[in-house]
Amino acid sequence: MSETKNTGNKRKIGIAVAALCAAAVLLGVIYLVFAPKAAAGGKAIVIEVVDDKQDTVTYETDTDAEYLRGAMEDAGIEFSGTESEYGLMVETVNGLYADYVKDKAYWAFYMGEEYCNYGVDTQPVEDGKTYRIVYTVME
Repeated sequence: MSETKNTGNKRKIGIAVAALCAAAVLLGVIYLVFAPKAAAGGKAIVIEVVDDKQDTVTYETDTDAEYLRGAMEDAGIEFSGTESEYGLMVETVNGLYADYVKDKAYWAFYMGEEYCNYGVDTQPVEDGKTYRIVYTVME
């Protein structure tokens, strides 16, 4: 009786492991299908930088960059920040430092009017789009 019970438990564990592996594969496939896609090749884009006085500098550029950081470099925008495991956290754009600790200020990134869901290292660049970098203060 004990041997039958032990075999049944092993079978249940085996089924559970197989189900977890199948779920992991399914989630991986879903991610690959729905993840943002970066397009290689020439793209004509516009990048607008809005500073703390609401003055806007517009950069029209052709870029082969797949992600926004490369497009910003191609456009000649001066920027810097802190590198982390998540990519670059932009702190300074065109010499203007956004100090979140002191002023609750940060640089917000938009594609058109929509807030970007990704950082500059992972935000795909799409042909014909306008990207905005806006000095923002949380209230």
